[in-house]
Amino acid sequence: MLRLIRSSDLTKPDDLEKIREKIAANRIQLKSIDFWLRYFDPISYRKENGPLPVEWETEVFEKFEMPYRRKGAGLSLAEKYMDERESLNKDSLSQLIQTSIDSLVMFKRDSVMMQFASPDHFFLANRLYLLNLAAVYTTGFECPDTSRIIPELRSLLPAVRNIYDQFATDFPSTPLSKNYLELYDRMLAFVNSQPKQFSLFDQFTLIRDYINPLFKHNQQFIRNYNVLSISFNDYALNNETSSIFDKSLFISQNTKGIFSLVDDPAALGEVKRVGKLLFYDPILSGNNKRSCASCHKPTEYFTDTSVATALQFEGGGHLPRNAPSLINSVFNHLIMLDGKHISLQGQAQDVMTKHEEMNSNEEELVKKVLTCKEYRDVFKKLLKLTPEEKNISFGHIISAITYYYADFSYYYSPFDRAMNENGGVSNEVKQGFNLFMSKAQCGTCHFVPHFNGIKPPYIGSEFEVLGVPADTAYSRLSDDKGRYDANPASETLHAFRTSTVRNIEFTKPYMHNGVFRTLDQVIDFYDAGGGAGKKLDVPNQTLASDPLKLSSPEKGALISFLHSLNENVIFEAPPSSLPVSSDKSLNARKVGGEY
Repeated sequence: MLRLIRSSDLTKPDDLEKIREKIAANRIQLKSIDFWLRYFDPISYRKENGPLPVEWETEVFEKFEMPYRRKGAGLSLAEKYMDERESLNKDSLSQLIQTSIDSLVMFKRDSVMMQFASPDHFFLANRLYLLNLAAVYTTGFECPDTSRIIPELRSLLPAVRNIYDQFATDFPSTPLSKNYLELYDRMLAFVNSQPKQFSLFDQFTLIRDYINPLFKHNQQFIRNYNVLSISFNDYALNNETSSIFDKSLFISQNTKGIFSLVDDPAALGEVKRVGKLLFYDPILSGNNKRSCASCHKPTEYFTDTSVATALQFEGGGHLPRNAPSLINSVFNHLIMLDGKHISLQGQAQDVMTKHEEMNSNEEELVKKVLTCKEYRDVFKKLLKLTPEEKNISFGHIISAITYYYADFSYYYSPFDRAMNENGGVSNEVKQGFNLFMSKAQCGTCHFVPHFNGIKPPYIGSEFEVLGVPADTAYSRLSDDKGRYDANPASETLHAFRTSTVRNIEFTKPYMHNGVFRTLDQVIDFYDAGGGAGKKLDVPNQTLASDPLKLSSPEKGALISFLHSLNENVIFEAPPSSLPVSSDKSLNARKVGGEY
């Protein structure tokens, strides 16, 4: 590859085409060992086939560290770079390839090679492979030329089948079952029978009928063979789940907070009960007029669909960001749209003490809550279950609240049921999902199964620069700096954490600033290529700026699929009253607050 680049004239189309053909051939070779590379060193893998020149992801085991710059290189970036005809030069192109070659040394380390002495690594790598089959390999996330996605898939699958055969020879005492291998072979036949055209490929059937059942088998192998991991790759994944669309697939947030060690159902029932009261109680705010439910209305999927952004404290203007739904917020490693917090409890603390939002302080808030006998009595009982704390604290209060609302994240949608029960959905929903994963390019940022920015192995959070406008006239870019405020870097300016599209029919308005009121507007925005496609100046936009050219029927099918992600959440009635305080001035407060 390097010799070809050095001997080529980059101004000649024929020479460029030869380099592209060589890259394509190398991509096929890479796929033959992708099974191992991704699992053993995902950081180095970014230099083999990185989707972005620079990433600032913070992974779950790094949450207490500052994010650090990870440079990408390799085949995908080399191919993308070749489209930059005006600035194309041999040194830069060669460096992308040389970095990839140099990084291969990382996979020959003793720490990697020693794992081949045990069968455990195989089942864990196989699990990651199956998750990537469902969420990454077929979306175009790391393949710039979508015409090659299906051909590459057709080379990947038999390469892994060869790995299976070699594993059977090396570890005959921990075999893959006959049923697994037969199902895998049927998947091979299915993929080979599908159209080569990316947008026509039936990804719905691939995942439902083949990948998800194979995942179930592999999880059973992990349990039966008592597989152990020494890799951070497996940090968040749950060995007990039997479906990719099980909401316990990975662990992202500690919803109990200070009550982490409490397992008694009766005690946790009390935590939840008091958490609900506190969620609706404006005693948490500085003026006793604003509660959590003021901006996160439970019957509106824990958001507020009536305004673009909520009022500031005491009505002094509007907040800069839309109130996100709290449903499914537990499936994020970083909290808030800028990823400012690593825990739900940290987010709650920030909102309650922030001047523009609830304008309280920890000491005053705890003092007011404990003037209510009902709160005081419950927390005194619970205090015995948190021996590390000598007194009722702010941590007890915010942990009760997060434990209360977290329960609403464990409902399922018709789409989940289709995947989990091998059931069906309408043809339009199926078409919409296949478009979501292909032509519409949604699946390159909203990953299966939560359709948010967490991709396999589900240990990091994606941030994207979309070029969101300040208004629907696209007169200017929103001035919200997004992730930049939490982690200043040129790549993070105007970047926001990719949120879930579950329940999206009921969680308008959309985008961080609530600029869009309808899904049609959102899809038109993406269809046009985001802010850059709408002629806004967004030099670091990560969303492709080329138009998607979705037809009206395709947009309709896409919306039908999104509606199939509506979860059957059972909402509760608000409390009929709030606990009485010994401070009579606090007893005029209203359930849910006044604004």
